[in-house]
This record gives sequence, structure tokens and C-alpha cells, in this order.
Amino acid sequence: MATPSDIPLTFTVRTCKPELVAPAKPTPLEQKPLSDIDDQASFRFQIPLIHFYRPQPSMEGKNPAEVIKAALAQTLVLYYPFAGRLREGANGKLIVDCNGEGVMFIKADADVTLQHFGDELQPPFPCFDQLLFDVPGSEGMINCPLLLIQVTRLKCGGFIFATRLNHVMTDGPGLKQSMFAVTAMARGEATQLIQPVWERHLLDAPDPPRVTFKHHEYDEVEVSTATTWPSDNLVQRSFFFGHAEISLLRRLLPPHLRRCTKFELLTAFLWRCRTLAINIDPNEEVRMMCVVNARFKFNPPILPPGYYGNAFVLSAAITRVKKLRENPLGYAVELVKQAKARLTEEYMKSVAALMVIRGKQLLFPNVMGSYIISDLTHSGLEDVDFGWGKPVFGGVAKAVGVISFFTPRKTKKGEAGTLVPICLPAPAMERFAEELDNMLKQQPMEDKKSQSKLTSAL
Repeated sequence: MATPSDIPLTFTVRTCKPELVAPAKPTPLEQKPLSDIDDQASFRFQIPLIHFYRPQPSMEGKNPAEVIKAALAQTLVLYYPFAGRLREGANGKLIVDCNGEGVMFIKADADVTLQHFGDELQPPFPCFDQLLFDVPGSEGMINCPLLLIQVTRLKCGGFIFATRLNHVMTDGPGLKQSMFAVTAMARGEATQLIQPVWERHLLDAPDPPRVTFKHHEYDEVEVSTATTWPSDNLVQRSFFFGHAEISLLRRLLPPHLRRCTKFELLTAFLWRCRTLAINIDPNEEVRMMCVVNARFKFNPPILPPGYYGNAFVLSAAITRVKKLRENPLGYAVELVKQAKARLTEEYMKSVAALMVIRGKQLLFPNVMGSYIISDLTHSGLEDVDFGWGKPVFGGVAKAVGVISFFTPRKTKKGEAGTLVPICLPAPAMERFAEELDNMLKQQPMEDKKSQSKLTSAL
């Protein structure tokens, strides 16, 4: 049953008292420093994730909250740093105090069925604050749980698994590895798990640290009233891009760019639409920062299988508003490709060095003219199976400020594509949707050439 758009879905969630889930067996009591890549100020935030599950007849009589809680305790024996707490060492360096305190866990029941959420699940989700209750004192960095998990059973027999993850601990591939360990434990199939590897020193800066690149992603940005990120009147919407949309966008490119990746194409497209939507001065400088996985940038490889720390950096593309507006889509694609190509092993080391030298002063610019894209389409979030099958929806629960996450998505009709949650002020969101539609209606490059030839002949 689809929920009518003019009738907001409301429901009641009854939560049990939050509890700490500790490792099922004693684990080492030690302190583990994070890497210089993990330990940057811009990573000190929480990522909200959500998974919706249908009822499964073969699991009838089993409480998903109890199954997941037991699997989590077993997994924490291997991934015991997640059960610890962050402390600050010398010069503010973050260290994980592996004390076995545990992760925060909440059992809940909701008086609603999965069908009430509609035919096409996507962010923003109604009553999300009830599906992931913000336990007082749990959202900080220092001396707080590193994971917050809530399992909410639904009236239909399905359930919702929501979690909030401290980003300094891991990235997308690391999250996939640790999450799949929990699911394997839950299904009783834990015989072939990848053994987790800490080894965070492998991504520390050289001694002495040397910054060898200009890192525009950390530039100080002059903030005007027009570019300040607002604290109110923000709205969230999700946009789906399937095969048809991607094909249309490729046809807007000149032939030499049409073999670009889907990530490059979609990132350039969204950056251009968003820039035009925020309606700032044409001479303002805007930047797009793309997240690039550096695991395969080292030759020879230095990160062993099982490494679950942050192993990505951002690379920025910069231009002025009027250039994005006046140039065709190919201009933005070229900028995105150049930003990705900039990331090498040496670039990664330079970022780590910058964190050591100026790290606590550096933040990604959180202003309207900055846009960060993180691709989670290969994260495996849509495959998280605790024994109830794959989720109806699995991914990031919402955009986080200026960050959008690409999430894999299958529609009810089975079409695979990419879902992108966007956060913008309400007026800008309306303009963004209009810009998006206008771009998708543009005349393809070959049609323009044909029309140009016809006009010349006449």
C-alpha cells in the first residue's frame, strides 16, 4: 500500500532501554592509534544507515533483534576496537582505547507495517528519529560508543535495522567487511570470514612529513551571506538514475568523453545542476570533491586484505559558477576526470603529511558552493543478509550536509540504478529538480550537429 503523498506517515515506536553489547569473549585491553588519514577533523562525524527487511517464513519465531545482538557480540571479538572508546593523545591524535565497553544497542517495536512505507523505499524516511533513537551522550567523538544500532520490529513480521557509524573508524569497504562479518555470524556461516587487520600505521605520514601537492579540498573559503550553509529550511529528496537517464546524459557529451565512467558522468551532472540551483554570484568559485578509494593506488600494494580503516582521500575540482553555466556538460566531466586522476600514491602520502602539519585546523569547506560526492554503489549495503534475505532497501539514510552518497538501488519493477539523496534549502531544491529535468530534456550532441548542418544547407 503506497502512502498518499499528502498524508504524512506517522507511527509509534516503543523502545527498550538502550544497552551496551560487549564482545562475547575477553578481548585485548590496549590502545590503538588511528592513522593520519583516519584522524582528520573532517571525518569526525556520524554516518546514518538503514535497512528494511520483509518477513521471512523460514525465520518465523526468531526475534531479529536477539539474533543480531548475539551475532554482534561474536563479531566484536574479532573487531574489538569498535567496542572501545576514542581518546585524545599527544597533539590531539585520536586513539582507540580498546576497553571492551561495547556498542550501543536498542530493541524496538513499531505499530506499522513495511507496506505503509510505500512501494518505493528511499530517503528521506518518515520518523527516522524514532527508527534510530539518538541516545543522549552517544553522538560525541570522545568517550562515546563507536556504533549505535537499533532493530525495530514491524507489525508485519519484517524489521528495520538502523545504525550510526563513527566515520573515523572505517570507510565504505571497511564497513562492508565488518557488516558482512555480523551477517555471517547471524546466519551461522562464519567459517570463511576475512580476518580483520588494524595496521593503521601504514597510512601514517612519512617522517618528516612532506606536503608535495596543493590540496584545494582543504582551502579556506571566503564565506558570504549567499554561500553560508543554512541551519534551517533544509529539505531532503532522493533522485533515481537508471539506464535511461544515464544513456540520455552520455548523449549530451562529445564522442571522446562518452566512455567516461558512470560515476564521472553522474557527478559532473549533479554538480552542474546543484551549482545552478543554489543561485550564487556567477563569479563565485565552486568546488566538487570526490571520494576516491586509494586501496589500489599503491604499487606495490601496502594495505593487506582485511584492512578496515579509512583508505580514501578527496580530490577537488574547482571552477567558477559562470563557467559551469556557460559550458556544456562535457566541461564538468573533464574537471571530474582530472580530479580523479590526481590521486596517486604520492598524493595520498601528501594528504597524510598535511594532516600532521595542519590537520586539526583543516576542514572540508561546509558552504553552499562546496559539494562532496561519495560512491557507495560497490559497498554491498544492498546485500546485508541476517538470515531474512536481502533488504528491500539498504543504504545511507540521508544526505549529510554538503555530502551526497551514491547508493545502489533496484526499483519495484527490477530496474537497477543509482539513488542519490540531496540536501538543500527548500527554494534551491525546487530549482535543482527543474535544472535536472531541463538537462535531461536537452538535445543530444549528434542531433545538434545534424541540425547545424541542415541550417547551413538552407
